[in-house]
Amino acid sequence: MQILIKNAHIINEGQILKRDVLIKKERIISIAENILANDKTEVIDATGKYLLPGLIDDQVHFREPGLTHKANIKTESRAAVAGGITSFIEMPNTIPQATTQELLADKFKIAAATSYANYSFMLGGTNDNLEEILKTNPKNVAAIKLFLGSSTGNMLVDNIEVLEKIFSSTKMLIAVHCEDETTIKNNLAKAKVEYGENIPIAMHPIIRSADACYLSSSQAIALAKKTGARLHIYHLSTAIETDLFTNKIPLEEKQITSEVCVHHLWFDDSDYERKGTFIKWNPAIKTKKDKETLLKALLDDRIDIIATDHAPHTIAEKKQVYTKAPSGGPLVQHALLALLEMYKQQNITLEKIVEKACHNPAKIYKIEKRGYIKEGYFADLVLVDLNKPQTVSKENILYKCGWSPFEGTTFSSTILTTFVNGNKIYDKGVFNNNSKGKRLLFNR
Repeated sequence: MQILIKNAHIINEGQILKRDVLIKKERIISIAENILANDKTEVIDATGKYLLPGLIDDQVHFREPGLTHKANIKTESRAAVAGGITSFIEMPNTIPQATTQELLADKFKIAAATSYANYSFMLGGTNDNLEEILKTNPKNVAAIKLFLGSSTGNMLVDNIEVLEKIFSSTKMLIAVHCEDETTIKNNLAKAKVEYGENIPIAMHPIIRSADACYLSSSQAIALAKKTGARLHIYHLSTAIETDLFTNKIPLEEKQITSEVCVHHLWFDDSDYERKGTFIKWNPAIKTKKDKETLLKALLDDRIDIIATDHAPHTIAEKKQVYTKAPSGGPLVQHALLALLEMYKQQNITLEKIVEKACHNPAKIYKIEKRGYIKEGYFADLVLVDLNKPQTVSKENILYKCGWSPFEGTTFSSTILTTFVNGNKIYDKGVFNNNSKGKRLLFNR
């Protein structure tokens, strides 16, 4: 059986062209102005609709194993494909933490059985697992993840000698969470003196400050330059950090790359009063100026990727007081809708969204045959209607945690259909529960 998508506006490699796309088995086999169907072809009329490569989200926390009261790979990958994300890379701070090859293999087994989307996982680095890091296969594991500031789960790597040895010893991409722990602890201590246990959420970006982010990011970059490591810095949240990155060389030649997350482009510190701990993330959402500068750096190519840092917690957990409420929130179902809304607001082009959320993750991680609409590539595709509004509500949220920071938001667009490896896995609210994603492979 073949699938023929007719008359779509294809967004790919900086262009929007009206084309037909023919899918056979897992792959795109033809892209042309007019492809004729035969009697074994399912035809989808995409007139007036836009066809994107499936998004590749390089930073998610799907909470399995060990934290499945919050989420699991099945529920969150299902939400992801409904949101147009066809591939994800998941973080190691589960229980147990994925810091050995055996524990990493366990996560791949779970995903092979349950994931709706394509998947890879990162091995977590610690102060004492260099031997495990060096065993990592660059062909089928996305990267090494280091927490240079503590976050959910205690995986802080704070031994500078160990850090330098990791940076010097592996050719794998090293992805880092950068916040200086000493700065944060000192800021928190000051806040406790002033407020006791009733610290207001508005203090979050002051406690997890711009200085904490910049100090850690700049140190990581200096170490990467010293050792020649391939470094990727996650979730930039400050204006000052954007000056650490360049747009003077092509992406393929960069040894140090960066990303920004949807929530740091959408919210700012004025939203804490309304949203409270439900928009408590690490690193913190900061000022309007930070938000605007991050967008500018994304558009001028100092920032290379848009991701989600999808990190769900239960409503009860998030409703706790500031010092007890965990950081993180669910985003994969609504990230593309938020980006399309930013396009409607004339803040970003459709071509730039595809570049940053589809093409560049494929380039940076060297993912095989994904991230583009090209003949011979896997048919990971998303069909969207830019003129079909929808409102986020409890009734249409797919996350296991049952809430979204976008609740009550009306988006102008709707994700109609998502294809994963040529299978129509999501179509107008209906899922193909018999289809599974595939393990991502890397050209390294």
